[in-house]
Order: sequence, then C-alpha cells, then structure tokens
Amino acid sequence: MSGKRKRVVLTIKDKLDIIKKLEDGGSSKQLAVIYGIGETTVRDIRKNKEKIITYASSSDSTSLLAKRKSMKPSMYEELDRAMLEWFNQQRAKGNPVSGPICAKRAEFFFYALGMDGDFNPSAGWLTRFKQRHSIREINIRNERLHGDETAVEDFCNNFRDFIERENLQPEQIYNADETGLFWKCLPSRTSVIKGKRTVFGHKSAEERVTIMCCANATGLHKLKLCVVGKPKKPCSFKSADTSNLPVSYFSQKGAWMDLSIFRQWFDKIFVPQVREHLRSRGLQEKAVLLLNNSPTHPNENVLRSDDGQIFAKYLPPNVASLIQPSNQGVIATMKTNYRAGLLQSNLEEGNDLKSFWKKLTLLDALYEVAMAWNLVKPVTISRAWKKILPTIEEREGLDFDEEDISLATVATILQHTKGLENVTTENIEKWLEVDSTEPGYEVLTDSEIIRRAQGQTEESSENEEEAIDLIPEKHINHVAALQWTENLLDYLEQQSDIILPDKLVIRKLRATIRNKKKMSNSSQ
Repeated sequence: MSGKRKRVVLTIKDKLDIIKKLEDGGSSKQLAVIYGIGETTVRDIRKNKEKIITYASSSDSTSLLAKRKSMKPSMYEELDRAMLEWFNQQRAKGNPVSGPICAKRAEFFFYALGMDGDFNPSAGWLTRFKQRHSIREINIRNERLHGDETAVEDFCNNFRDFIERENLQPEQIYNADETGLFWKCLPSRTSVIKGKRTVFGHKSAEERVTIMCCANATGLHKLKLCVVGKPKKPCSFKSADTSNLPVSYFSQKGAWMDLSIFRQWFDKIFVPQVREHLRSRGLQEKAVLLLNNSPTHPNENVLRSDDGQIFAKYLPPNVASLIQPSNQGVIATMKTNYRAGLLQSNLEEGNDLKSFWKKLTLLDALYEVAMAWNLVKPVTISRAWKKILPTIEEREGLDFDEEDISLATVATILQHTKGLENVTTENIEKWLEVDSTEPGYEVLTDSEIIRRAQGQTEESSENEEEAIDLIPEKHINHVAALQWTENLLDYLEQQSDIILPDKLVIRKLRATIRNKKKMSNSSQ
C-alpha cells in the first residue's frame, strides 16, 4: 500500500510555470507528477489562471513571487485595490512614494470608500501591503525620483555589466513603449471677427488609439506597430482580416494598453518575431526587452519565454524619463512622419482638407502610421540608445548624416495645402506635439480609482456594439478580384502619367490572383 502523498504548497512562480506548461499542451496528469500535487490542484490552477496572472503581473518582484505561496486578500479588499492602482500610477510617473505618503493616501481612500470602523495605516499595515503585492521597496524618505542624473549613471553602468555577463549584442537588446495617437487630428481653420487665424490640434477621445513601438538597439529590427483601438472590428475594416493588417491590432473598451494585451503581444508576437530575426542573423536566440514601469507592463516573471532566453528588464522609475530610448526622438519622429504623410496624401488626392478629414478612416490611419514607422531610420533608433550604450557601433549601412522629416519639410507641404499656406512655425510645432504627452495607459483620477475599487465600471456603448455586429462579412471570390484587377490595369494603361513600377505592381498582383484561382479550381 502506497504512503500518503506529502502535502506540497506551490509558490506563485510554480503556479505560473504550470499555467505556461498547460498553455503549451501539457497534461494535468503529467504536471501533477512533476510537481508532486494532485490533478485537482492542477485543474484549480487552470481555472484560476487569469486571477493568478493578474496578481503576478501587478507584483514588483520576481524573487518575492518565487517565495510567496498565497494570494491572501486584505481584510480591506477595496482599499487594497485602490492603493495598488494609485501606487502603480505613481511609480509609472516616477513620483516619489514614501511610507508617510502611502499611509496618508490609504487613510484618504479608506474614508472616501465609505468603509466602516477605524483604520490605522501603521508600519505593520504598510509591510503587509508590500508583501501581498510583492512590492520590493517603498522609500522611507521622500526622495526626488523624477530625472535623477546620479541614478541614470548607476543604472547605465549596471546595465552594461548585465549585457556583458549575458553576452548580449546590440542586435539582441530591445525597447518598447506606448503612446496615445489622435489619428484624425488634422490642422483646421477658424475665423474670428477681425481677420483670420489658424488653429491646430482638434482632439477627440473617439479618434484616439494607443500605439506601441518596439525595435532593437541597432534599429535594424523594427517589429510591427502594436495598436490598441476601441472596437473589435471597426466599420472601416469591413471584410478585412485583422491578421493581414500592417499593424498588430488589439481592442480594449478605452483604447488603452492593459496587462492582458501586453502579455498576449509579448508571448504571441514579440518572442516569435525576435527568435526569427536573431536566427536570420546567425545569433543566439536570446534577447532582453527594456521597459518602463507602466501599470500595463506585467511583472518580469510573467514576461519570459518558455526557455527563459527572451525576457524583460525594467528601467527604474527615476531614470525612465531621461533615457527611455523610444522617448529620445523615436516616437516623435514616427508621429511627424505620420502627420506629414497625411498632408501629402491630401495633396496627392487633390481634396480640400475638410473633405479629406471627413473621409479618413481608422483603416487608412493604420496604413499611414505603419508607413510612418517604416520611414523611421535605423540611425534614429540607434542614436536614441547612446545614453545607455555610448559605444554602440555605427554599423555599415547606417547613414548618420541622413536626416528625418523636419519641421521645414512639413511647413513646405502646408504651403501647398489650400487654406493653410501662412501658418506659423509655432502652430506647426503645437500640432505635431498635440499628443506628445499622451500615455499609453489609462490615468485614473481619485474618483475613478474609488469607482474601480468598488467594482463599478463604465458600460460599453450598446449602440457601438450593435453597429459592429451589423457589419456584414463580405466575401470576395477570386473571379471578382481578378475582374477588378483587370479593370484597374485597363484604367492605368489609359493614363499617360502613371509610371511603369506602379503598373508592374498591379500586374504582379494579377498573377497572384490568377494562381490562387487556378489552385482553387484544381482542388474542387
């Protein structure tokens, strides 16, 4: 008769490992044997997968997750949720968070939430709060965090030691960062009683998306832009397959990046694309992704490939604003390219700006912003790493004298745009920077934090969902596509100003469709 199985209490990290193995096709029976637990325990872990991942994603320390064995809730759960939301936002902004500041905010939220009884935010409460959420440290003193030059030097030295120990080349070092983009924010005119003036930067929350740029330190590998919009399938997408878009598109009710989307992006897009790139370069399939402390970036322990060779590392909150590579002109260049591209498209179509603005769809914007990202030169990205990696090589093929689209270039395009010929440099700058401070994550007010802690969330628009559901799925067969292509070629042949390369592109497309039609017929 076999003896009774010894009781095993898994750590949070063990549970995350089991979830990974289950997602990769591992069986409950096999995992139960490996970890010395019952199959029922494995099934419970599968059932509570999202809860475990969310808890681990919001934690601050990988080492503490490897020790912690429970997700024991606070006796004041609403207060705990409010404090964690507030703490993550402060850390993301690089604001100082001391023990006394934490205690003061906890007392404020306790009474604002209308909780019963007396509450004493003691040192013991703070310690337990840190333990529950695996927070490494909350400063005892109210230290200045934002823009700490000494901390920058310390981090850079430590990071260089780290990449030397890990034997990583610039090709294997990546950075990603999110930003908000008002994709339909075009320049417009308004009139006043005396004379006229030009106004830039009309913004609408309905015309905002979150965009995440990701590239390696050489700038030679730029991943597809990750775009988060509100609807699952915008009207303008029609029958377009989202997997064929020029960007990686996700939906979220507020068009914000969140923990779940970021983890999907890391596992399903970042890791496979990085492996493929490094393989093509003959390099070891090992890489690090450098991130800032956004509330939407999961814990390092969650952002790790199955073999542990591709992983994330975080910039300290007090240095991110000074050295985050994407913020050293990379995102700004992409946005300038995007807006200049819109203006150029308007000129080429010969429309007045108002008509062009009305016709612009999200699908148009995604193609335009993908082109804008493609136009960001490797040298622009490579230069952005100079503070962290000052010895990064100026590799062959990178023209360090080549300039990105400049303010003067945009001004020249505007001079040919009807009604905007006389705009000032100051107004152009304001327009180009209209969303320069837009974060990729939702910034909550105290009132919103309280509502969320109490479980109150905004309902999504029924009309919006209904409109999406009513979009018919229009299937276009090979015969119809081929006929349209033939018609387009006939049209091009009648135009004297169409250049040969454009005709060749359509002819190549026609050949592809013919081949698809032939294969389809042979399989029937």
